[in-house]
Formats: sequence, C-alpha cells, structure tokens
Amino acid sequence: MPVMLRTIQTAVPPTILYQDKARDVFGAQPGLTRLGQRLISTSFDSAQISTRHTAVTEFTTETVAENPLFFDADSGLLLSPSTKERNEVFVATAPGLYIESAQRALDACPDLGPGDVTHVITVSCTGFYNPGPDYQLVRALGLRPSTQRYHLGFMGCYAAFPALRAAKSFCEADPDSVVLVVCAELCSIHVRSSNDPDTIMGSALFADGAAAAIVTARPHAGTGLRLDHFETVLTPVGEEAMAWNIGDEGFEMVLGTYVPHIIDDHIIGALEPLLALDGSLGPDYADIEHWGIHPGGRAILDRVQKRLELSDEQLMPARRVLNDYGNMSSATVMFVLKDIMDENLSRDSASGQRVCSMAFGPGLTVETALMTLDTGQRG
Repeated sequence: MPVMLRTIQTAVPPTILYQDKARDVFGAQPGLTRLGQRLISTSFDSAQISTRHTAVTEFTTETVAENPLFFDADSGLLLSPSTKERNEVFVATAPGLYIESAQRALDACPDLGPGDVTHVITVSCTGFYNPGPDYQLVRALGLRPSTQRYHLGFMGCYAAFPALRAAKSFCEADPDSVVLVVCAELCSIHVRSSNDPDTIMGSALFADGAAAAIVTARPHAGTGLRLDHFETVLTPVGEEAMAWNIGDEGFEMVLGTYVPHIIDDHIIGALEPLLALDGSLGPDYADIEHWGIHPGGRAILDRVQKRLELSDEQLMPARRVLNDYGNMSSATVMFVLKDIMDENLSRDSASGQRVCSMAFGPGLTVETALMTLDTGQRG
C-alpha cells in the first residue's frame, strides 16, 4: 500500500503582528544608525507580509504588561531578555500549539483514534526542554505509553521533510504504523533590535505557528497526499550564508542577502536527484501541476518562480502563507501543503496530479519531496 499523508492541521498563537505597526516599532528603537533605519523600512515593506502570529503577548498594543520582558509599551522600547528567559516562554507556550494542532489532525481522521498512533515525531529549532513535546503529546492525547517518540531539533526551516521522510520509512517497514508528525516554532521569541542586516531580516520575516500531519499506509477511503519520494541536496556554496546559532540574548539567525542567488543558481540541480527517482517524470518537471515552496522570503519565491518558470497560480499557496503568517520555520511548508490539499482534494479531477515541494535551510540544504494528490475517487 502507498504511504499517505492523510491530513495537515495547524495552530497559531492568538496575538497578531501587523507588519506596518511592527515596522514602526523596530524603526523607532534608540541606537539605530541611518542605514539600520533604512534597512528596517525596506525589509519590512518589501517582505510581502501583512500579518504574523506571535507567542509574545507583549507585542500587541492592546495590552500593557505590568513587568514587560520583551516590549515596554509605555516607552516603546524593545527589551533584551536572556536566552533562558526566552526559552521559558517557549516552554510555557509551545506545548499548547503542539497539542492543539495534533488534536485537530487526529480529529480529521475519524477512522483513527489515539490508540492507533504508533510513532510521534516532533520538530522545532526555536526552543528546548525535556521531557519534551513528544512526551507531552503522548500524555495529552491519550496515546499508548509504548508509542515510539522522536524529536528533530535545531535543523531549521527544512526540518518538516526529514520528519515526513522518517514517517514514510516507519510505514514502509510496518504498514500498520500510524505516525503523528508535529512541527511547532516560536521564532518571534528571539527577535531583538539591531543594525545587523541578518537580524533585521529575521525580525521582518519570522513568526510563530504549528502544523501536524498524520502519515500511514493503512487502507482508507478518504483523501490525502501520497508520499512518493524525498531527496536531500547540499549546495556547493552557502555554508555560512544561512545559519542558526545560540547567543546570550536568544538564538541568532544568519540569513545572508546572497541566499536567493545561491538558490537561483542551484535549484534545478537540486531537483534532478528527486526527479530521477520517479520514472513517470524523467528529467522534466514541467508536467508537475502543484508546487509547495517554503516561503523563506519574497526574494526566494521570486527566484524559484523565475528559474523554474512557474506560473503565479503555482506560487499562490506559498505567497498566501507568507502574506498571512510570515516564515514559521519548519512549520511553514506544512501550511503551504495544507493550502494545496484544501484547494484541490475536493475536486475529483485533481486525483493523480503531482505536487513538488521544497524547503531550504542551514548548510545550505535543499530538501525536496514529490507527492501525488489522491481525492479518494476509485475507478
């Protein structure tokens, strides 16, 4: 039996960041150079993001924190909590997003219950604690104590793919397996005021959210995405262009301005090993109908679209997620795939259409996946 991604369900914190208001706050911080102010204005305005969600409730102007940790609304100042203090926010907030998205994924598969789940794979690069989210999901969802648990930590924006690839391998080894994959990221807990271009870019792009998927090879009459092939490629350059480090005042992102150029130069070569795994496509990707591109930023989407000659419609899921949610690191490409599934699985004519998905992360790593829409229509 084919391995199917049965559903993707998401969750986001209730606090909304409006891009123009966030720009004004970051642009008004003391100590900024004129160049820093210009970079903030340009980065925020050109990001093609309208709203993002954040676990930091202080970032809303609707309430004023009595003892602010991240943002003093009275003075308008961004504060500098320690890495420990930021991680404590992750410990307090991330479990709710893991559990909410996971419960929604289980609810979306009425033929499966908590006792059916055999494996849990959790993903995050924005916080750490143990017993971790994998343990908490078993307890909160009433999964069997014998459920196998795995956590992929600190891999960055591409980590959903290793998680889904592992889920597929578990199901191929035992077709009765049911794997729960959950990515949750709180990128906004690491923002800070700075003149550094990488830090400014991160403040303009990154946000918080979670996405959960159910993967299984068990027969069912419903819809889903068939997981066909996965591939990993390291570009020959770019090791220092995209990185994620731990500092004294939060995690520090490196997102060099040259990253879109690296992706532009190497994206076709990164696709070749994936396409070689599928005899029905050969070297030609022009017949692939849907593209689930991780929206690492507007410039990355622009480069991918131009280089692969994709239509505006094919990039719409990625641009829609970027506009509404920003870049939520590993969870983001799952939001994009959910968009594709929601838009197409209700149409019988979409059955058999291919989906190519890709994400980019530290290294520079390009993770790719080839999938097939299954609308449940049987001949």
